Amino acid sequence: MTQGRHVILAIDEGTSGTRAAVVGADGRVACLEYTALRVDSPRPSVVEQDANTLLDRTLDVARATLAQAARERLNVVAAAITTQRATAVLWDTQTGRALVPAMVWQDTRHAADLERLARAWDPRLRPAVGRPSGVRSPYLWAARHLLETPAVAEAWRRRRLAFGTVDGWLLWHLSTQRASVSTPTNATSCNAYMLSEHRYCLDWIDALGFPQELLPALREDVDDFGRTRRELLGIDVPILACAGDQLAGAVGLGCLDAGQSMCLHGTGSFVDLLIGNALPARSGACDGTLTMTARRHHGVSHFSVETFVATTGSALDRICEKLRWFENARQISALAATVSCARGVTFIPALTGLRVPQMQPAARAALTGVSLATTQAELAYAILEGIAHSVASCVQANGDTAGVLATDLVVGGGLSGSDALLQMQADLIGLPIRRTQETARASLRGVAYLAGSTGLLWDSLQQARSTIAADAVFEPAIGADERARRRALWHARVACELGHAAAFAATH
Repeated sequence: MTQGRHVILAIDEGTSGTRAAVVGADGRVACLEYTALRVDSPRPSVVEQDANTLLDRTLDVARATLAQAARERLNVVAAAITTQRATAVLWDTQTGRALVPAMVWQDTRHAADLERLARAWDPRLRPAVGRPSGVRSPYLWAARHLLETPAVAEAWRRRRLAFGTVDGWLLWHLSTQRASVSTPTNATSCNAYMLSEHRYCLDWIDALGFPQELLPALREDVDDFGRTRRELLGIDVPILACAGDQLAGAVGLGCLDAGQSMCLHGTGSFVDLLIGNALPARSGACDGTLTMTARRHHGVSHFSVETFVATTGSALDRICEKLRWFENARQISALAATVSCARGVTFIPALTGLRVPQMQPAARAALTGVSLATTQAELAYAILEGIAHSVASCVQANGDTAGVLATDLVVGGGLSGSDALLQMQADLIGLPIRRTQETARASLRGVAYLAGSTGLLWDSLQQARSTIAADAVFEPAIGADERARRRALWHARVACELGHAAAFAATH
């Protein structure tokens, strides 16, 4: 096993920002570079990003990290990539530039069209794909652009069109292979990946009007993705792993075994429960709880069930940057820590709809229970508690689908730095919440573990996991009765919002 000063370049391209760092045999994440990314919502239900800017910023941070590593005399021996999932790109293979804005995974513009297909298709999709037809589809989005966007149609006619999610978009540019590919931890989120067969559900692809010839080739999450292009990054090393950010984060938090659960707080908050090599008996039974490929290598798939809240970190960004109620998320956490409750104020972080307790894309964020006596600190508490309640609902939904109850919850991502939020999560879930060191860098560390665990830096993922250090454990501080009371108020407020959303949908 090679150790010493050898490191792996890890790139983490997320929704709100893109990062790069190097990870050594001790598991330490170093030479970190970050830049923020813009997300646009030109009209309700439409969420987009400029894929060309996304690529350019990713190259910027990767080059800056490599420059730092060179100054510190670190030897980069491989590269690994983790990305936001189900964000779709259409690009011209001659120019290498995206032809239309990328459709971000939060987008729900095709929800009504997919709902019309649901009755016929959901009974087939749920057990095999692990989810219903859903509220968004990268394939339907691309098919519409083929019909409606002249530049896309022309590129397709000239056989210069490529389609993929962000993993494929970056690999096409960064790798010497210049191939359109995708990996299971990314493809699973696009609603057409046959979980137990490692192939596309081609009948569903045809029903969406998407040409099969445009499908990215399926690889494994740990695979030979070619070598980095020296003219772009200045290094020539193998790219050995590519994984969806949430699942890379699970590996980076040490969640490898059936029964382990983790929550990654980023733009949204994603909760996964590892279930091993077999699909859950109720795979796809709940619209909001999805069966995922947690990782695939050596021809073996490991699965998890996942439930998420699409807008938690992004809700705080909106509250601070657009509404200017607080200076930043740190201030929200600091103020929330000064009070013990929100005194009846609740916040539902549903800027792009609800998934639990039921799928309702028309639901919206709601702040209720505010009175003349409400203080700014109580408002801050309510905002964080809304995120914690949402995570608690995700944990419950995962357990119901998998038939397995988590014994603790490991947390990662930027918001996991908030002690106030994690204590609320422990109180409302009734489980210990465990935070590791460098928890906000879990995705970077995890994808490096995947790339380096075949003898490059570690002999196995289990050995790589041993480098993770604990930071803090948050134990529940309230009793079952108080927990039930707080959860009942939350469920009542959510039921009100679901009622409003149904009434709005019926009249528009």
